[in-house]
Amino acid sequence: MQAQAKGLPIDIGIPEDSRQEIAEGLSRLLADTYSLYLKTHNFHWNVTGPMFQTLHLMFETQYNELALAVDLIAERIRALGVPAPGTYTDFAKLSSIPETPGVPKAKEMIRLLVEGQESVARTARSIFPLAEKVNDEPTADLLTQRLQVHEKTAWMLRSLLEE
Repeated sequence: MQAQAKGLPIDIGIPEDSRQEIAEGLSRLLADTYSLYLKTHNFHWNVTGPMFQTLHLMFETQYNELALAVDLIAERIRALGVPAPGTYTDFAKLSSIPETPGVPKAKEMIRLLVEGQESVARTARSIFPLAEKVNDEPTADLLTQRLQVHEKTAWMLRSLLEE
C-alpha cells in the first residue's frame, strides 16, 4: 500500500512517510473493525438460548455501529492519500481478530466479542504515538472516539459474564 502519486500532491502538513505509516496503522484498525463487524453480525444471526432477545438486539446495535466505523476509518486513510484495504484477503492479513468456526454458545459469543472489542482498542491505541508525533489531530480524534466505543462495549459485554 503506497501513497498515491497521481494528481495534485498532498500538502496537509504531514510528511508523506508519516502519512503512509499512519495509514498502515489505520489499515490494521480497519481490518480489525471489519473482522469484528462480521463476527458480531454472525453472532446476531446465530445466537440462541435464554438471553436470545437481549443479545440479538445488543449485537445488532454493535454491528451497526461497527458498519459506520469502517467507513470513517477508510475515509481517514483516503484523506491521508493512501488506498484503503477492502478485500477479505487484505483484512485477513491485517486483522488481529481470528475467525470463529462454527456457532458457539451465547456465553462464548459474549467472551469472544469482549476479546474482539479489546483487540480493536489495542490496535487503535498503538496508532496514537504515530499520530501525535506529527500533530495529526483528525486521526487522534478518530482513535479517541473508537477507543471510547470499544472500551465501553467491552465493559458492557464483560458485565454479562459476571456471576
